[in-house]
Amino acid sequence: MVADDQSTIRARDAAQAPPETAVPGLVVIFTRGQPACAPIPLGGGAIELGRAPADDVVVVEDDQVSRRHARISLSGQGIEIADLGSRNGTFVDGKQIESQVFPSLPRVLRLGSTLLRFAADIAPFQRGGVLQHEDGLVGPTLREVREKVARAGMRGDTLLLTGPSGSGKELAARAFHAATGRSGPFVAVNCAAIPEGLAERLFFGARRGAYSDANADAEGYVQAAHGGTLFLDEVAELDASVQPKLLRVLETREVVALGDTRPRKVEFRLCAATLRDLQAEVATRRFREDLYYRIGRPEVRIPALTDRLEELPWLVAAELRRDGARLAPSVGLLESCALRAWPGNVRELLREVRQAGLAAREGGRTVVEASDLAPSAGLDITEVAKRTPAPVEMRRIAIEMALRRERGNVTRAARSLGMHRNQLRRWLARHSVDAAAFADPRARGARGE
Repeated sequence: MVADDQSTIRARDAAQAPPETAVPGLVVIFTRGQPACAPIPLGGGAIELGRAPADDVVVVEDDQVSRRHARISLSGQGIEIADLGSRNGTFVDGKQIESQVFPSLPRVLRLGSTLLRFAADIAPFQRGGVLQHEDGLVGPTLREVREKVARAGMRGDTLLLTGPSGSGKELAARAFHAATGRSGPFVAVNCAAIPEGLAERLFFGARRGAYSDANADAEGYVQAAHGGTLFLDEVAELDASVQPKLLRVLETREVVALGDTRPRKVEFRLCAATLRDLQAEVATRRFREDLYYRIGRPEVRIPALTDRLEELPWLVAAELRRDGARLAPSVGLLESCALRAWPGNVRELLREVRQAGLAAREGGRTVVEASDLAPSAGLDITEVAKRTPAPVEMRRIAIEMALRRERGNVTRAARSLGMHRNQLRRWLARHSVDAAAFADPRARGARGE
């Protein structure tokens, strides 16, 4: 099913730019109480948005929008947005404006009960809206990523997926497996969850008698993936003792189980995923350089939810309708969600939306408002930008906030961040951060370097 609502916008005809030229613009992502995905080009001078059925107005069919509501134009100084004396005001990134020039593209524009996102290039949106697949929603931004993943599956035997936690790397890995056309199994391994000392046995299997408790032959992940795809999630956490042996398996297509003397032929595709910079891990010698060169190309980055805002209203609306609940999001709720960073991406967003829905139901309401979101939900994007532009430091901020929220409980903090607890413990040890310091809510400044 194509979940697209072009009928909400009757955009005037615009000259089509060449395919290689980026077309900046706006995309209506929510209007009249429903998710949408309708692009509006910003080129060739100023445009006006409103309800007036006129040739010089892009019509937004929303009773809360004035006949001539706002004017938007691009210039050498940036993007100028002016309110045209509207009844309900014009809001850019949550703040009401009269007339202002923004040197870079803001995130969202709110007119009445309509929410629009800014896009540096609306060409992907002109080719199609948000699609409902059997494994979830796919918007224009993510669709281009999935096309790259599919090409990798058809052409090669390895793929490296990068991107933040919760962004959908396992779904992309399954799409890679499907594109290979192989009927064999998809074997998913969370490298961060493997207990120390068991990695070699779990990966390569063991013969009976190989060690004291080996009462029978046991196949490993590599043997189990024969004829299919081996997916190594959080590959940066792969045990150092396993790395050279995995490289040899990839190069020889043979595996030797513990306690065995003869190699066994194996054939599989390998998809690895990580939220860390593997090249940086190689530079610090935490990851083998030769293994990186074997599995590091092609690389496809899965964008964070904050880079695919067109999916957000669909995700929120679907979550609020789960299990027969008759709840609906307000435009204010979606605007608030769009203006927060979600370190745990879709996983974290939906958890907080569920809680907001419960708060609305307890108040006897069917429309979920921004005020129903917990103050601790997500990260304020403007505050994050003020504190640091660096992704590594943003990760530290997210981890510390999660630990503070969970009073130092590593397991709950890891779950809220979409991490395995062992992975979080290793991060804490690497950065000398004491989780116990967050058990006391007064320890707000506690951080180790």
